[in-house]
Amino acid sequence: MAKSFLKYLTHYRNNDKNMADQTTGRQLQRILHYSVTPCRPLLGLRRNECALYDVDCDEVYPRLYIGDVESARNKQYLRLIGITHVLNTAEGTRFGQVDTGHSYYRDMSGVRYMGFPLVDQPSTDISRYFYIASKFIENGINSGGKVLVHCMMGMSRSATCVLAYLMIARKMSAAEAIRTVRMHRDIRPNEGFLQQLADLDNELKRDRLYY
Repeated sequence: MAKSFLKYLTHYRNNDKNMADQTTGRQLQRILHYSVTPCRPLLGLRRNECALYDVDCDEVYPRLYIGDVESARNKQYLRLIGITHVLNTAEGTRFGQVDTGHSYYRDMSGVRYMGFPLVDQPSTDISRYFYIASKFIENGINSGGKVLVHCMMGMSRSATCVLAYLMIARKMSAAEAIRTVRMHRDIRPNEGFLQQLADLDNELKRDRLYY
């Protein structure tokens, strides 16, 4: 009986520890809030190419960029910085979406495109695209290219997919991924997306515990 009780107690403690280690969306919100993006120069003083082309785009990880709709539509700018892969996380014609597609980039030889028809709402299931986005980004970087991930403002949908990539392919925790991106760009994933990133973080932690 003593052995059974000891086994139960050990199991209870392990479960309690696992619960304590769980990442939550609220935790990620706090990390996002307290992670400070270095001050960016005023628009007129920003790096020459962004000021010249009136785009909002930042390299947040080597060869990986997050940008807004204007950066995605400005082909001259994309050529200038050497973008080879474009991931549109707001594809569509509805309000808040970006109506580019494969045909939009057909005159840019070598550019590969992928689009997700997402809207920036907490109820949107963005997690279904995490592994697809990660593979697309990884293929672009591994081929020696540069990848632009964008949505309308480059703050929520695109940032969420980039964070998922850093977690899946670069094996960062959600907290590490947020801090990495925030060093280069102000991002604001909505609360639903943060919770889905927390769920991904917990899933990856469990998987890496057993392998």
